[in-house]
Formats: sequence, structure tokens, C-alpha cells
Amino acid sequence: MEPVVLGVWALPFIILIARIVETSLETVRTIYINQGHANLAACIGIVKTGIWLLSTGLVLTNLSDYLNLFAYLAGYGLGTLLGMEIEKMISLGHVIVRLITPADPQPLITELVTLGYGMTRIEASGSFSHTVAIIFMIVPRSELGRLLVVLSRNYPDVLYTVEDVRNIKEGAKIFHKDPKSRILGFFGL
Repeated sequence: MEPVVLGVWALPFIILIARIVETSLETVRTIYINQGHANLAACIGIVKTGIWLLSTGLVLTNLSDYLNLFAYLAGYGLGTLLGMEIEKMISLGHVIVRLITPADPQPLITELVTLGYGMTRIEASGSFSHTVAIIFMIVPRSELGRLLVVLSRNYPDVLYTVEDVRNIKEGAKIFHKDPKSRILGFFGL
């Protein structure tokens, strides 16, 4: 490539990468805010804002260059997708999983207990069946994927919902596998 052609693509490439990184950091920062990690969220916010100022400044000083504008917009979209993938990898915090089954829940309960999940069972009635069992579970987000695989493979008729948990009592025993290191667990490892 000629130097002139490289110059045409260099600035849009820098803007694209900056926006991908900045938007991904914003997603991660939001996760840490929602989980109550204010100091880490603040540090990420400082870096994110610096990158945002850089990328936005590059676009605003070259508004006549449509490649820069396209790179800025594309970086936002790609950064959003990357941020969502990073969120899955971090798996920080806990979720409430609610299982509702009209069938005998004992085989399900037995299997989930052997996998390390704690739960609370409530008997109820439903509009489509006379009796149902509702099983409440607080699950580490890092274990959610494994739980959903078990449910979809072995219990496809069980209705489930998943909700985020903002806070949980410190030291609560919700999952009886070996606990992760607090440092590694903080980063979702």
C-alpha cells in the first residue's frame, strides 16, 4: 500500500479500536456498579472517559471525513457486542433461579443437590395444573450456564426464570462446592 492510502485508513482504524475498547469498558463498568464495586467502577470510568475524549475529539476535528464517523459508529456497535461477551466471562455475582414444575420435583431436586445447588421448595397451585412445585435457588452467576444445560437436557418441561441479585448476605451458604478465592471470584474466575 502507498503511504497515502495508509494515512486514509489509519485514523478511522484508531477511532474504531478506541470506541470498541471504550464501549466494552462501559459495559464492564456498569456490571461493577450493579454489583456494588464502586471503586473498581470508578477506576474503569476514568480510563473509559479518557478513551472517549480521544475518540470523540478525533471525529469532531475531522467531521468532513465520513470514514471517521463510520468507524466511530461501528466501534460503538462492536464494543457493545464485545462488552456483552466480557460480561459472560466475568460472571460476577449471583442470580435467583425460579423453577416451576407440575411434575414430581424430587428427581430434579436430587440431581441439583448432587451438583452442589441449594434450594427452597414451595408447593403451590397453578392455573393449568392443580399443583405445582416452585423451587427457588440463589446461584453464582458462574454456575448458571451449567444449571441451564442440566435443565434443558434433563428437564425440558420445567419453566424457569432468572433474575439478578444485587446483594446477598455475606457468608450465606447457597452453593456447597469448594468456594473460589475471593480475589478470583471478584473477577469471575
